[in-house]
Amino acid sequence: MLGLMQNWPLTVDKILDHAKEWHGGREVVSRSVEGPIVRTTYGQIHERAKRLSNALKGLGVQPGDRVATLAWNTGRHIEAWYGIMGIGAVCHTLNPRLFAEQLVYIVNHAEDKVIFSDLTFLPVLAELLPKMPSVQHVIVMSDDEHLKGCPIPGALSFEALVSQHSADCVWGGFDENTAAGLCYTSGTTGNPKGVLYSHRSNFLHTLVTMGVDVLGISAKDTVLPVVPMFHANAWGLALSGPASGAKLVMPGQKLDGASVHELLESEQVTFSAAVPTVWQMLLTHLRETNGKLTSLKRVVIGGSAVPEAIVRGFRDEFGVDVTHAWGMTETSPLGTQATPNAAIAAMSDEDQLRYKLKQGRPPVTIQLALQDDAGADLPHDGTTFGKLKVKGPFVVGEYFRGDGGAILDENGFFDTGDVATLDEHGFMQITDRAKDVIKSGGEWISSIEIENIAAGHPKAALAAVIGVYHPKWDERPLLLVRLKDGQEGTKEEFLAFLEGKIAKWWTPDDVVFVDDIPLGATGKIDKKLIRDRMKDYVLPTAQVREKA
Repeated sequence: MLGLMQNWPLTVDKILDHAKEWHGGREVVSRSVEGPIVRTTYGQIHERAKRLSNALKGLGVQPGDRVATLAWNTGRHIEAWYGIMGIGAVCHTLNPRLFAEQLVYIVNHAEDKVIFSDLTFLPVLAELLPKMPSVQHVIVMSDDEHLKGCPIPGALSFEALVSQHSADCVWGGFDENTAAGLCYTSGTTGNPKGVLYSHRSNFLHTLVTMGVDVLGISAKDTVLPVVPMFHANAWGLALSGPASGAKLVMPGQKLDGASVHELLESEQVTFSAAVPTVWQMLLTHLRETNGKLTSLKRVVIGGSAVPEAIVRGFRDEFGVDVTHAWGMTETSPLGTQATPNAAIAAMSDEDQLRYKLKQGRPPVTIQLALQDDAGADLPHDGTTFGKLKVKGPFVVGEYFRGDGGAILDENGFFDTGDVATLDEHGFMQITDRAKDVIKSGGEWISSIEIENIAAGHPKAALAAVIGVYHPKWDERPLLLVRLKDGQEGTKEEFLAFLEGKIAKWWTPDDVVFVDDIPLGATGKIDKKLIRDRMKDYVLPTAQVREKA
């Protein structure tokens, strides 16, 4: 027997319809690429997005066509998202931090028909377009005045298209499993792979993340999505913001500590989300300028493990609650969040901190598995490392165009490529990427745990740990440190700082001070590049053994 409820397809156009109908006057504030602060509302965004839909139809865009965006977080970018998805086309977010050849590969693999681009990226795009045969039109996300001198012949003005077309456009009316968005992995190993989100998966992700134990944003909140819309859907905030009626503050291209602080204070932001490097820059700025945070209450940090010093800094100095989250492009992206359960909430602040440094527990619809190489389930004791697998209605089932072949195991779980632990409270902690874990004497050492502690040293700006060849132990950890400006450090003081905080046999065999620790396209430490740079490095302990 089937239920007797209405059939209401979960398509994301209904999210902006809801925002227009019930939160139409709520502001969306953007730091525009041109410079000035621009204020609009959900009602205006809804109308302009429909005008864009008609413009795209006029350019020959059909349902299923891929339309790319190469843009920062602004109100215009939100309008492009909904204008594309509302007519059944696929919104393909391009990460401008990728290498040029990766961008060319991605656009050609997706066969993008149209590209929306911010002014910032026009010089690069002009260079690459001859290698992108599928692209028929470029829409510059600005007005006619700013198109003067545009290096792309025939480029169209976003504002001109909006003004020239009617807002009378029918959205939706298609199956909820229709493709809505396309986002490619960062391609740290091999070519980037496309994750093709459906309207249903995006809608369900929105509903789940709005829960109080996940992002928990409401119509009372003012939200600053520092995490880019080109990085795994901005963690869904361009969807959950309108769905909840929260005010959105879009930071544009300025993500330095001073610029983020200015928006936090001028717009009285209550909630924000970004990767750890952004919050480290903000914390440094606040300390150097004796700055205040008068409205910010909650911060979600993800993308890579958050150093304890950041969590303590925001909590103790500014009264801001920092919560860790984990996810990936393949999980839409939020998979877990470290919101305390009843047992953890009853603990002291210091005891709670141990759990806030973990990646957290899964919300409803997400299932986690911890398994060994043979596929056997491992105990949830908080100490046993294993492969982290995940399944759920907004987890990838296969990559776009079948890249990578069958990616699910016999039980429908996706192998995340992460090594993790699960504890008795259901809290997951990433100990490493499978390719980054250090295998020493048959045991595993977490590079992430060591570098997060080392990053808390008062002289450290950034820290990274990699495994280096050792003739006896196979691999041993090497700690690389970029010192803060004007600081000098020694190997001994950093090893002393780690003492008592990690197992003694985890202690790095050496500390190397470097001018630069490279970050990848998503703001994470680029271990692949570091390993390449250090490929000829020999540990002092290995030298001693080889001489002996």
